[in-house]
Amino acid sequence: MKSSAMAATGIGFGLAPASEPVMAAVIETSFSGIIAGEQMIPVGSSQIPAYVSRPEKTKGQLPVVIVASEIFGVHEHIADVTRRFAKLGYLAIAPEFFVRAGDPSQYGTIAEIFTNIISKTSDAQVLGDLQAALVWAGKNGGDLKRIGVTGFCWGGRITWLAATLPQVRAGVAWYGRLIGEKTEGNPRHPVDIAGDLKAPVLGLYGAADTGISLESIDQMRAALAKASSTNAAAKQSQFVVYPDTPHAFHADYRESYREGPAKDGWEKCIAWFKKNGVV
Repeated sequence: MKSSAMAATGIGFGLAPASEPVMAAVIETSFSGIIAGEQMIPVGSSQIPAYVSRPEKTKGQLPVVIVASEIFGVHEHIADVTRRFAKLGYLAIAPEFFVRAGDPSQYGTIAEIFTNIISKTSDAQVLGDLQAALVWAGKNGGDLKRIGVTGFCWGGRITWLAATLPQVRAGVAWYGRLIGEKTEGNPRHPVDIAGDLKAPVLGLYGAADTGISLESIDQMRAALAKASSTNAAAKQSQFVVYPDTPHAFHADYRESYREGPAKDGWEKCIAWFKKNGVV
């Protein structure tokens, strides 16, 4: 396993050019006490790259967290997030779900990424890749009875969907879209799967998010409430909505970063995994 994110060859490291201007102050998590770098994960007869971080010294099997990226793929910020989890004792895996469609960093606008990458990456494919990552984790020191999923923006929506998988114990969705147009590749959205949840989800959202309305959060809350009489995971799921906070408030490499909500959300994420048996 490579020891440096920048040394990886199959993942688009660097910071996403199609986002917002990169800020000077970017959080960097050291490699001290952890092992981190690219791994190839078997998926059927092929493989996909993933950035994997774990503690250098371990006792027994490790809790597993899957980190689902923004639309920009597994760049340095997402790699750093996995290292933050490794520092806390997790086996953290960030699969490059977009590898078949291409490299998001090659496109200059968000619209181009949606056209050329996102529209060609189906939910079924992503969930299949995620399950393959869990199989790999089980063969490489991960405890498959302690699995969490977290994700940002595009990955936040995927987190809600992943919480329908029986292996998952808990999810933390950072500003993931909750409603939307149904397509062949995206046949259901989070609002449609509340009754199918197998794991409780903590939703972390910004009240000033121009792309995810408070009305859509209310729709998701209503769907969870409707399902809660027969679904324990739906009943346990919760939202935290930060006032005056934009989309991508955890992305410390973008102007949208908000230190207070980002740090509070991270603490709530870790507490949620502990509460729900991931650690």
